[in-house]
Amino acid sequence: MAYIGLLEVFIAILIYIFFHFLIHKKPHKILPRNWPLLGMLPGVVVMLHRINGYLAEILEVSNLTFVFKGPWFSGMNMLITADPANVQHVFSSNFSNYDKGSEFKEMFDFLGEGIFTADSKLWEEMRRSSLVMLSHQGFQSFSLKTIASKIKNGLAPVLDHFAEANTVFDLQDVFQRLAFDVTLTLVTGYDSNSLSIEMPKNDYAKAMDDAEEVVVVRHVKPMILWKMQNWIGLGGEKKMTKANATFDRSCAEYISAKREEIISQRIHQHSTIEEKAHDVDLLSFYMNLDTSKYELLNPKDDNFLKDIIKSFMLAGRDAIATTLTWFFWLLSKNPEAVTKIREEIKNNQPRSGKSFDPDKISKMVYLHGALCEALRLYAPIPFERKSPIKQDVLPSGHKVDANWKILFSVYALGRMKAVWGEDASEFKPERWVSERNGGLKHEPSFKFFVFNSGPRNCLGKKLSFLQMKIVAAEIIQNYDIKVAEGHTIEPASSIVLHMKHGLKVTVAKRCLV
Repeated sequence: MAYIGLLEVFIAILIYIFFHFLIHKKPHKILPRNWPLLGMLPGVVVMLHRINGYLAEILEVSNLTFVFKGPWFSGMNMLITADPANVQHVFSSNFSNYDKGSEFKEMFDFLGEGIFTADSKLWEEMRRSSLVMLSHQGFQSFSLKTIASKIKNGLAPVLDHFAEANTVFDLQDVFQRLAFDVTLTLVTGYDSNSLSIEMPKNDYAKAMDDAEEVVVVRHVKPMILWKMQNWIGLGGEKKMTKANATFDRSCAEYISAKREEIISQRIHQHSTIEEKAHDVDLLSFYMNLDTSKYELLNPKDDNFLKDIIKSFMLAGRDAIATTLTWFFWLLSKNPEAVTKIREEIKNNQPRSGKSFDPDKISKMVYLHGALCEALRLYAPIPFERKSPIKQDVLPSGHKVDANWKILFSVYALGRMKAVWGEDASEFKPERWVSERNGGLKHEPSFKFFVFNSGPRNCLGKKLSFLQMKIVAAEIIQNYDIKVAEGHTIEPASSIVLHMKHGLKVTVAKRCLV
């Protein structure tokens, strides 16, 4: 009798599936089908190789917000949105009701208790301490000195080498090495010299790429599944285990060397950290932090310092390298923009042999607008994620409970016609230039969401723009970049919008008169 009962249940399920899929129609052909038991997950997994573009298509036909149903009992139900009003509500107006959440922290476990995963009081203290250092005029001077040195001793020799050899190379790899070396110097005080003609192997950079790939897959897997894979050491989770080992080993070496350096400096010097701020990297700053001003920060704990290194390395390398990669690809398709930028450079040209200074860079409005367009169309971090602490209703009219996640598609938001107009998919630096006075046109952060919004807006936005504009101006002024014929361009499946196949180019030195 028990077997007959099971058979009846099985037949009933088959009948349900038959009627559900032969009679029920999807509201739109782009939207993923809501399967019994599995929800919409199968349709999303199939499109994982182009997930950001797929979400943009879904949101375009869904009035900027879409409800994703995960597998039954998986806890994967999610609201996906590119509505600026929802962004403003969650990240500003009702900020206190939303945090990253424990699940976010588990997915991004390789970052530990860093500023990206922290919430509440810990996040407030980490942000306050970071702001002290990043806004210090001495540190900003240190960063400019670092980027100028890396251009002179790293970027220029490498580009000259490839120009003389007249060979195809990966410009994305060059930018990643440039950004890695600069960021590592600012964070730890040490230069890995990964950007050189020899293009040496960089284990830490490889670990970053692997960890970022694994995290995006975790978003479309039930947590119990990827955690089990991680515990056993199977599939992509094996990459995460190896990456964490690399992070731990490398960060421990930086911390140990920095402690020895600080001890040596104290023996030979008596100047305070404030007096020598221009020579102080972030790791030194935190090691010398006055903990009486903070309750939760413990710079004597190696794990805390490791998380500091990992968080700032992620922020510094990927934002700059990814933006510059997409930027130069967009310029290759829009030569008229290159001409305008070169004219702007000519009007603000530095003395021979000198790098651009901040005052000159600030006057390059069109260059700034072109970088904004690259960021709008190809946001380095293509999505943000939040969870409500208690039930709420968003401006779009959607109710969200505490067990729901909200995914903000930064990539899609930059491409929505309802937000940016019918020409949203076009590269138009002019949209950032004021017709009234020719100055830079401001867009609210909940619309131009690349640098986050509200209290958690990016602390390094100004510095990042400055570094990118200096690198871009130096290259555009001195070199012609041409994308290799037939090279395939597509985003990688990662939490960072790398180019999947790199950016294969040739370079030629310009004859400046």
